[in-house]
Amino acid sequence: MGETSTTACAAASPLLDERALSRLHWRCRRGLLENDLFIEQFFTRFEPQLTQRHADGLMALMDLADNDLLDLLLRRREPQAPLDTPEVHEVLGMLRQGGSAAVQ
Repeated sequence: MGETSTTACAAASPLLDERALSRLHWRCRRGLLENDLFIEQFFTRFEPQLTQRHADGLMALMDLADNDLLDLLLRRREPQAPLDTPEVHEVLGMLRQGGSAAVQ
């Protein structure tokens, strides 16, 4: 049920153009290898379909310290306010899909 609503929201958000994707890649560079592995897998898997909504969620996550981001990626904790938004949850789910195998 929730997947349909997030898919509908993502469909309403415009796809990112090449320049926006390039800026997003640059912003997602991290100092912790484990985070980079999750992010690399995310872009490999989802880059062609990323929307502005995804970029907003990802940018909010990139404001976190590396260890806080890793805790979210590894499901050690869940987003708290102000990160507890639909966009962040959607992107976090996407990040967790592709990156868990890379860290093991």
